[in-house]
Amino acid sequence: MTTLLEMRNISIEFPGVKALNEVSFSTETGSTHALIGANGAGKSTLMKVLSGAYDHYTGEIYLDGKKVNIRSPKEAQDLGIQIVYQEVDTALIPYLSVGENIMLNETVNDMGKKQFVSWKHIHEKATDILNSIHVKISSKTLVSELTLAEKQMVIIARSLVKQCKFLILDEPTAPLSHSETKELFRIVRDLKSKDVGIIFISHRLPELFEICDDITVMKNGEFVCKEKIAETSQNKVVEYMLGEKLDEQFPKNKVEIGEHVLEVNGLYDTGMIKDFTMHANAGEIVGIAGLVGAGKSELCKVLFGASKITAGEIKIKGNRVKIKDPNQAVKHGLALVPEERRKEGILVQETVAANLTAASLGKFSKVSSFLDFKREKEVSSQMIKSLGIKTPSQETRVQNLSGGNQQKVAIGKWLIADAEIYIFDEPTKGVDVGAKKDIFELISQLAKRGKSIIYASCEFSEILGITDRVYVVYDGQVAKELDTKSTNEEELLFYSTGGK
Repeated sequence: MTTLLEMRNISIEFPGVKALNEVSFSTETGSTHALIGANGAGKSTLMKVLSGAYDHYTGEIYLDGKKVNIRSPKEAQDLGIQIVYQEVDTALIPYLSVGENIMLNETVNDMGKKQFVSWKHIHEKATDILNSIHVKISSKTLVSELTLAEKQMVIIARSLVKQCKFLILDEPTAPLSHSETKELFRIVRDLKSKDVGIIFISHRLPELFEICDDITVMKNGEFVCKEKIAETSQNKVVEYMLGEKLDEQFPKNKVEIGEHVLEVNGLYDTGMIKDFTMHANAGEIVGIAGLVGAGKSELCKVLFGASKITAGEIKIKGNRVKIKDPNQAVKHGLALVPEERRKEGILVQETVAANLTAASLGKFSKVSSFLDFKREKEVSSQMIKSLGIKTPSQETRVQNLSGGNQQKVAIGKWLIADAEIYIFDEPTKGVDVGAKKDIFELISQLAKRGKSIIYASCEFSEILGITDRVYVVYDGQVAKELDTKSTNEEELLFYSTGGK
C-alpha cells in the first residue's frame, strides 16, 4: 500500500542564515524522487529536518494525511524514515564487525532490557538483511577492512533493520566508481520494487535521469518546482537551479604554454605508485585521468609530500628537489586541493578568514610574530569577493558553508599563498553545476597567469573540457599520454581499464 509523505511550509534558521523558507516537499513509497539544487539551496538541510537531525524548524510533516512530530532521529526511524549521509565513515564504527554495525541500534536497545547479547542472533539477522539486498559481505568482517562502496552498503543494510518506508541517500555516488554506482542503482531499484520510497540527492544529472521518477528543485532555501523526470530535461533542470541558462561550461582561453616547471621521473611510493613519469609546463593544465582506485589521489599526495617517495626524482624548474613533507612542498611552490576537502583541505571548525590565510601566515605576521588581524581581514575579504564565496561573514565557521563554497575556500587559501604548481584532486566532487563553472574559470585564470596545473579526475568530460594534455592512470602507472584535442571519452576509458 502506497504511503504519502508531505512536508509543508518548512522553515529553519541558523545564526545569520535562513536556510529554509516555507519549503514544501512531497513523495511516496515505491518511487525514486530526486532532490536537487545548487550548493546552499537547502537540500540536505530539508532532509536533516525529515530525518530528525534538526528539531528547531517550523512547519508540518504528514504521513498519509496524519500529522507526525519528528524532533529526533529515533522519532524519524520509528516512522520508517532513514538517511544515509555522504560522509559514510563517520556513520560506522571501524573496529566493530559488519554485523555489529548493522545491528548497532538494536543491540543498544536490547542491552537496556537484557543482561547478555546474542552475537549469533546479531550475525544471523545481519546476514539475512545483506542477503535481502544481494550484498555479498561477511557479517564478521571488520568495517575498517571494507571499501567505501561496501561501507555504504552496510549503512543501507542498517537502515533496513526496522521497516523502512523512506530512504534518503545524500550524494551516494560521489565517491563511487562506475561499477559501484551500477551496484548501488541495482539496490535502489530492488528497494523501490519492495515499496520503499527513495529520496536521492545528487549533483550528477545524468544519474538522476537514469534512476529517478520525479524531481524537486530548490534554490536559495526555497521550493522552485516539482516535475516528472519523463516530462523535463537536464537543461531545464539546470535553468531552474541557477535561475538562468548555463552557457559554455568550460572557459576557452588561449594560453601560451611555457617551459617545463615540474618533471617527475620513475617515481615510486610505499604503496600504489610505480615508475611514474610525467611533466607539466607553465600555463598548461595537465589531466590525470583514471577510474576510482587507479592511483590518482596517491600520486597527488606523493607529489605534495603527504606520502613517502621510495624511488625516482622530482624536478622543479630544472632543479632536483627533495619533498619529504607538505611543508617542504609549499616551500617549493606546490599547492594541493585534496579530494577529501573536509578531512584534509579545510579546518571545518575555523572561520572562513582563518582558512583562507592558513597556508600563508608568514604574510600576515608582524616583526613580533603576532598576526596582523587587520591585514588578514582585508585580504580574506577581497578573496571572498573575488571567488564569490557565499558566506554571512568572514567570521562564519567553514563547516556551516555549502560544499561548493567550502571548495572555493580550499582553493582560495592557495591563491593567497601564490603557488607555482597547483594540484587539484577531484575538485568538483559534490559540487553543483554553477560552482563547477566557477572552479573551471579559476583554474583557467591560474593557467593564464603562467601557473602549472595538475587536474586529477575520474570525470572524463571534465578532463576533455579543461585540460591541454592528459596522462591516463591504471594501477598506479601511466597507461597512456594523450593530447586532449585528439582523444575522446572512449579512448580514456579504454586505457583507464587496462587496455593496451
